[in-house]
Amino acid sequence: MQKDIEITMAPEEMESENILKKTLSTALKIDPVRIKGYKILKRSIDARSRKVIYRLQVSVFIDEMPVADIFRIDYQNVSNAKPVIIVGAGPAGLFAALQCIENGLKPIVLERGKDVKQRRRDLALINKEGIVNTESNYCYGEGGAGTYSDGKLYTRSNKRGDINKVLQTFVQHGATDDILIDARPHIGTNKLPQIITAIRETILNAGGEVLFDQKVTDIQVDFGKIKGVVINDDHSLSADAVILATGHSARDIYELLHRKGILVEAKPFALGVRIEHPQAIVDAAQYHCDIRSEFLPPAYYSLVEQVGSRGVFSFCMCPGGIIAPCATYENEIVVNGWSPSKRNNPFANSGTVVQITLEDVKGDDPLRMMHFQAEIERSAFQLGGGKLVAPAQRMVDFVEGRLSNDLPKNSYLPGTKSVILKDTLPDFVASSLKSALPVFGKKMRGYYTNEAILVGVESRSSSPVRIPRDRETFQHPQVSGLFPCAEGAGYAGGIVSAAIDGVNCANAVLKVI
Repeated sequence: MQKDIEITMAPEEMESENILKKTLSTALKIDPVRIKGYKILKRSIDARSRKVIYRLQVSVFIDEMPVADIFRIDYQNVSNAKPVIIVGAGPAGLFAALQCIENGLKPIVLERGKDVKQRRRDLALINKEGIVNTESNYCYGEGGAGTYSDGKLYTRSNKRGDINKVLQTFVQHGATDDILIDARPHIGTNKLPQIITAIRETILNAGGEVLFDQKVTDIQVDFGKIKGVVINDDHSLSADAVILATGHSARDIYELLHRKGILVEAKPFALGVRIEHPQAIVDAAQYHCDIRSEFLPPAYYSLVEQVGSRGVFSFCMCPGGIIAPCATYENEIVVNGWSPSKRNNPFANSGTVVQITLEDVKGDDPLRMMHFQAEIERSAFQLGGGKLVAPAQRMVDFVEGRLSNDLPKNSYLPGTKSVILKDTLPDFVASSLKSALPVFGKKMRGYYTNEAILVGVESRSSSPVRIPRDRETFQHPQVSGLFPCAEGAGYAGGIVSAAIDGVNCANAVLKVI
């Protein structure tokens, strides 16, 4: 007999199988010897009361041995199958490629950047010397921005597709089983490169192609139907279907589509800063303690406040993480955050942003939100003084309009410069942040402090452009065979939702190709 049950355990009890079995037998009111096995289905931390506990959903096998769950996809060989061009090797592009193989189609993945191994050298130049390779950086290259976005797999996209299949696919390619049960699953930036490489090998072994340093510079359309793409202004590649999975930073693609008269639309996004605290402050607030227990992971937070008509919210919170320079063009500053798998760095950071509406940026230009975003990033670069040094300010100093005499030690490697941050932020963004931060401090003890640093600017929270598509066919309304996909097209917001959208686009291709 198999029975599902929810139990609670103290953090220090979690490593003991004997205590877990005893807890299960007590809850089920049966002799422990009758429990022949168990499987943890979900695991989460409940820190709402003074006593922090784990909540577990467990499937218990009573009087019978458990049967192991086996998930494996054996990908067929598609070397000679009909080709599908996939532009971008981020989560959406890679999962679209895997699904194409399942569907008997040959994916040809075109990535403007380098493979993960070669990409590391360019990241080192960004961090150490402030030099940006515009084709190989934290956003461009194998795995896309997802490779260096921490590997957070938490998503609310339950109705869009099979989340479990996405997670299982990551496990099949090297992620730990923990991501299948944790309420907020996380892989870690240090582990993602090996997993991304393993996914590439699966695609290649099945007869697909993954090509690097292949920038799409034109899209070939004939009488409203896709014909292929031009690569590096040099040669063309033909196909009846193109999945456009370029990510939210490929401004040249938006400009290309607009120049060719292919419909794109301005889209709201969010803009703000990345805020970093000592991790100990977050732990003390969330776990109601002076020192975090060794049996608990570094704590996270999620904060939101309505300031007038605007939402101010934290997102992409990275416990034990670092702030990373994520510019894709020269003379701009963009910051993001990530954590290693152990989340063992001494700082915690989170994007803290303000909603930007279409009414905030007047005009009819569908690229006006993108131009507005770029203008803020260039302003931040100038305020920082060059070499990706980021403008920064202590939290209380920012709210009170005071230049910080010095800045706290922080994780941003290119360096920070003490400035008045409102000089680079739009007035309505700065004023919204100034109103929200003290309120966040009332919601979370210790949050509002001058030990926290604000680093500018967090501007790539989502795409400022939408590439429209039909809800049923997933195709662009003007170009049949063109499938706008995931975050860069305005239809996803993270690794899992992007992967799901890649799968959905690949399935949509199968229906029309």
